[in-house]
Amino acid sequence: MAALAPLVWVSSHQDAMAFFVLSHTGPIPGVTSTVMGMTTSASVPTGSKAAIAGGTVTDRLVEANERYADAFSDPGMDARPVLHVAVVACMDARLDLHAALGLELGDCHTIRNAGGVVTDDVIRSLTISQRKLGTRSIVLIHHTGCGLEAITEDFRTELEMEVGQRPAWAVEAFRDVDQDVRQSMQRVRTSPFLVHTDDVRGFVFDVKTGLLREVDPA
Repeated sequence: MAALAPLVWVSSHQDAMAFFVLSHTGPIPGVTSTVMGMTTSASVPTGSKAAIAGGTVTDRLVEANERYADAFSDPGMDARPVLHVAVVACMDARLDLHAALGLELGDCHTIRNAGGVVTDDVIRSLTISQRKLGTRSIVLIHHTGCGLEAITEDFRTELEMEVGQRPAWAVEAFRDVDQDVRQSMQRVRTSPFLVHTDDVRGFVFDVKTGLLREVDPA
């Protein structure tokens, strides 16, 4: 398979983000992991050092998918995760969950959102994961330096003032990451829809060291 483009780090554009393409070496030979820095705008500004051949970020992803598909072969896996585990984590681009946890394709369900908090929609996914796809263990992962620590629920008011409609969802902002992990564990353990709540553990991922630190639920 042709190598993906090298790392591009964007530091001059206010909407820049790091984008992780996750893949694994086990079940699908020849596939590697890479990290791409790119802007979130519809097209890259003319003259930018981070100029992306082909125009838009989405174009680059589609081209990468074509290279991926050229080397892809159906691994013949069932939809049920091999390790019977569901991982709930923050969407932060610095978290490469499969690499950090030593997971391979097909091992787990991964549910990600802003903050990695347990919302009603996370409960929906976990319920389907357990009741229909056989998972039993739940791992909750927050991380250091989370963006939700820098905002408040006032964000909803700001949105209402801007667009004329107040969001129905909560921001789920927090100041104490350990306490928020505990709250997420409690939400899982008390949900009437989940049938397996005896193996629920929460962690904080350190984005500087790559290590997990387990949070005491008490």
